[in-house]
Amino acid sequence: MNTHQTVTILGSTGSIGVNTLDVIARHPERFIIHALTASTQVDLLLKQCKQFRPRYAVMVSDEHAVALRNKVRLLGLDVEVLSGERALCEVSEDPDVDIVMASIVGAAGLAPSLAAAAAGKKLLLANKEALVVGGGLFMETVRLGGATLLPIDSEHSAIFQCLPEHPSHWPKRIDHILLTSSGGPFRQTPLETLAAMTPEQACAHPNFVMGRKISVDSATMMNKALEVIEARWLFDLAPEKIKVLIHPQQIIHSMVQFKDTSVLAQLGTPDMRVPIAYGLSWPERMDSGAQPLDFSTLASLTFVEPDQVRYPGLFLAWEALRSPEGTTAVLNAANEVAVAAFLDGRLRFDQIHAVNHATLSGLLPSKPANLAGLMAIDSEARAMAEAQILRLQK
Repeated sequence: MNTHQTVTILGSTGSIGVNTLDVIARHPERFIIHALTASTQVDLLLKQCKQFRPRYAVMVSDEHAVALRNKVRLLGLDVEVLSGERALCEVSEDPDVDIVMASIVGAAGLAPSLAAAAAGKKLLLANKEALVVGGGLFMETVRLGGATLLPIDSEHSAIFQCLPEHPSHWPKRIDHILLTSSGGPFRQTPLETLAAMTPEQACAHPNFVMGRKISVDSATMMNKALEVIEARWLFDLAPEKIKVLIHPQQIIHSMVQFKDTSVLAQLGTPDMRVPIAYGLSWPERMDSGAQPLDFSTLASLTFVEPDQVRYPGLFLAWEALRSPEGTTAVLNAANEVAVAAFLDGRLRFDQIHAVNHATLSGLLPSKPANLAGLMAIDSEARAMAEAQILRLQK
């Protein structure tokens, strides 16, 4: 009997995808790769195809797919190369797939994540935007499809590991949850110098090597704003039950405070392979490849509340959650546009928040009924954010 579980990795060339393949390579007896997908990194995806021999490889654009297909043919690999959003959905909902790792950054990952949820997969969610953009719709799709949803963000995985096994017990026992954050590279930077920070400085995360967009979100703490929204849907919590603490050492990944004031925390070295391995093996546990925590070498563990002047973007999370449901999609779209403009040199670091706040204030969406409605909100918000950027450039 074949005991392998088949895995599709959406975004296999990103940091989560690379770490997922590292964990899977340690357990060839447990997993086989069905499909790997990427946006533009043809050579890295080719290297992954050589090592893991997936049945399918998907590039977002036809141009990149042609380049990969030619290289696959030259190497004689038995890998079918596909392209486009439809192909991403197909390799996510394929009946032969057991597990889908959803790690495409941004709203682009929403459609294939929804496809996996509707098909009842074990869905490892590293794509914040699936819940930020379409929280209500996404969770309803998970429920109707019978999918198993497991969070891969280290903070949400930590919360999940601390919670009682049955979700029906959560409301009776939880007082609130505490998401921890490193505070990013500018935690101690003088406030008056923040406007002059460069993309290179913003991408220098103190604990993790991450993609550029996520790194900038860490510097603004917009990543934590998105995680607050994500936690609201994952754990069905009122926004006021979600709190954030800056914990620079990132040894405690997040905590749950219960109604008797007891606190449970998940600790470990800051290594994304830990939550990835937990998601892949759940409800069991298996070797992740991460270094074990050595308590004898730990210095003090510190916690501070985030400063609204230094991190104004974080507090937009609760504002958006108090607004109509589609508002969180507006915030996400504006932030993606603003961060891209900052990375391109078209926007100052401090203006990222200005664009996000102006877009959020200027667009009041209707509750989206389906994916098309979500994408319409996303498109309108992006256009408004671009207009805000043009105003700031004048």
